[in-house]
Amino acid sequence: MTSQHPSSDRIAALQQAERERFMATHPASLALADAAQAHYLFGVPLHWMRDWPSPATLFVNEAQGVTLQCADGLRYTDFCLGDTGAMFGHSPEPLAQAIAQQAARGLTCMLPAANTLAVGESLARVFGLPMWQMALTASDANRFVLRWARAITQRPQLLVFDGCYHGAVDDTLVDLDPVTGHMLARPSVLGQVHNHAHFTRVVPFNDLAALEAALVQGDVACLLAEPALTNFGLVPPEPGFWAAARALCRAHGTLFVCDETHTISTALGGYARANDLAPDFLVVGKAVAGGLPCAVYGFTQEVAQRMRQAKQAAPEGHSGIGTTLSGNALALAALQAALTHLHTNASYAHMLALAERLEHGLTERIEHAGMPWTVTRLGARMELQFMPETPRHAQDVRDHARGELEALTHLFMLNRGVLLTPFHSMLLVSPATTAQDVEQLLQVFDALLAALADP
Repeated sequence: MTSQHPSSDRIAALQQAERERFMATHPASLALADAAQAHYLFGVPLHWMRDWPSPATLFVNEAQGVTLQCADGLRYTDFCLGDTGAMFGHSPEPLAQAIAQQAARGLTCMLPAANTLAVGESLARVFGLPMWQMALTASDANRFVLRWARAITQRPQLLVFDGCYHGAVDDTLVDLDPVTGHMLARPSVLGQVHNHAHFTRVVPFNDLAALEAALVQGDVACLLAEPALTNFGLVPPEPGFWAAARALCRAHGTLFVCDETHTISTALGGYARANDLAPDFLVVGKAVAGGLPCAVYGFTQEVAQRMRQAKQAAPEGHSGIGTTLSGNALALAALQAALTHLHTNASYAHMLALAERLEHGLTERIEHAGMPWTVTRLGARMELQFMPETPRHAQDVRDHARGELEALTHLFMLNRGVLLTPFHSMLLVSPATTAQDVEQLLQVFDALLAALADP
């Protein structure tokens, strides 16, 4: 039994063997990845699709439930689920039917569809906020909410947590220098012209003193935050953190914008509703309409009145908020089907029970192997973390990063028919996941632990 990570040499040798195994078993994906270079940057429609630790991108023929079939005819049990986009499973039947029926009746006309009222009522029922607007992605929704927040508060500053993820929102792509505490433009962001570090403050998650210091100047329009960090590993809030954070925001006149795009997996209605966070704005994307491009943002009646006043006081012209396809008929149809058939108590009861079972199985195996790893779970979402305990903030994750071990884990499991999220070791359980799927993952994890232990 060990209490140390496997050696770098052992990890490197296993990774090379897994790369060779992938290349031997995926000739069609390798050929497609090579041919696609002629028409796509890095050979993929979106360059993120290349950010997997496999020698080439896995090309997919079909996705149903939690099963993917790749171009080589191999099948995978999917615990990535489009990094939450397919949280309810791939192409659930009620969603597929609603999309097909609406496609025959019209896709978009820049006018509200007849089911608009019914969708608004369902959004209020599921998420608990009375007023709503729509966008195509959570990135767009977050951008629009930032404009609204700055307009109605007449304050310039944004506040986010170190390690946050709010999509491709320039204002949030700012780093915190842990030594000086200064805000820095993120060097990986391409084509930067404006220095968003001048208008965005970054503080460590779970740090109430730093949060208060950032708010005390009275110039912060909103705190934009996930209830837990989800894209920098999984970092949950400490007990009492959100109650105190909400009190600080109210005391300093700062709006709280809760981005539930990933934490929607916590419970029906998301983390905020389950834990009574009472946000001023709520943003949900990705899975909200079952994976069809769609996002929503909700807000209180008080905030709605301030939004009306700001819009009415502004001159006529483009507000900088909204896109032509936002709220299109196809998205509304998918959203209505998802809110009715997917966002249900039954879905979450199944997801949460199996997620608990998976967490227990992984933890039991880690302890038996004596590995200095942990599993952190938030509802149906969990993270296999190669560190001895759940991190408290983003710097904990940086300090314990084991990128080579994450890459090996991902490729090892992919080669044996189990798909994890590529950017970190996130696992997500859906209503379509079965006990047999969980058992398959645990058996492959057993094989990984045995391979790492074998000298």
